Amino acid sequence: MGGSGLRSVTMAKKVELALKVGDVAPEFAVPATDGQVVRLSALRGKHVILYFYPKDDTPGCTKEACAFRDAYAKFQKKGAVVLGASTDPVKAHVKFTDKFSLPFPLLADEKKELVQAYGVWGEKVFMGRKYLGTFRVTFHINPEGRIAHIWPEVKPEEHAAEVLAAI
Repeated sequence: MGGSGLRSVTMAKKVELALKVGDVAPEFAVPATDGQVVRLSALRGKHVILYFYPKDDTPGCTKEACAFRDAYAKFQKKGAVVLGASTDPVKAHVKFTDKFSLPFPLLADEKKELVQAYGVWGEKVFMGRKYLGTFRVTFHINPEGRIAHIWPEVKPEEHAAEVLAAI
């Protein structure tokens, strides 16, 4: 039944990650909204929630960031550090953070080194158009610096609660 006229409106190709649970998390040093450079090695001894998202101030990314914001005190009680990361510049992150009162840093991966190290950068498809972008994936890095959990498929509104339950 080829040529049926049905058109794919797939949002994104499913991401296939090279990193697995138990792997040592790739080290990073990335500028953040507070003007500091965040280094994974400096967070050793803490649970790190590193969530990747496509773009500041877009509907899904805003829902996800606000869900982490609303649960932030609970993450802190569990000794977890929350970090959002995208390829947007610091200036866009600051605007996004201020607009939605985000209490955690956003990492500005303009050089795409972080998204590539974690394997979340790749070909996506929206309304039949292919482009390169960031997949919405979250990593829980344990206090020893190993990946404890990976969420390769995220529902923005529910995700923070799902991550919190897993720590």
